[in-house]
Amino acid sequence: MKQITLADDRRARLVGQLQTLFAAEFDETLSEFRAEQVLDLMLTTLGPGIYNQAVQDVRAHLQSKLDDLDGEVYVDDQT
Repeated sequence: MKQITLADDRRARLVGQLQTLFAAEFDETLSEFRAEQVLDLMLTTLGPGIYNQAVQDVRAHLQSKLDDLDGEVYVDDQT
């Protein structure tokens, strides 16, 4: 699987959110470097599972649309 990469602005926003979380919930100051390390860990450990679940969700959604296709566009040619 391709490595998950984030746009620079999104990555910076997530790093900031991690720093805010650690300060508010754990009373710990998290440097930008440490916050980036936590973010990278989360991406590598959680990312593939979330990606796979998203693929399964899309597959189920598309399959339901395909299953419904006959009812939507079928024309009875028995006259």
